[in-house]
Amino acid sequence: MTSETQHDQPAAGDRLVRVGAIVFLVGAVATLVTVAPLFLGTDPFPPVAYAICMLMGVGFAISGAGVLKSVAAQRRQARAS
Repeated sequence: MTSETQHDQPAAGDRLVRVGAIVFLVGAVATLVTVAPLFLGTDPFPPVAYAICMLMGVGFAISGAGVLKSVAAQRRQARAS
């Protein structure tokens, strides 16, 4: 008896969602690091550090693109059935 499931192969947008999550987490850590001096009373980081915080938005956009790609692939598969 063979069991074929859809989990044998990664879905269309899985890789984009994973990469987006990693980029988002890097941006979240950068945000925590750059905001910490404001609470600790130390000198703030240079503007480049604040630019790295923008990776949160970039990661969110990448993950969103992966979800949309997965939805499109599932719709195509449903229409083909």
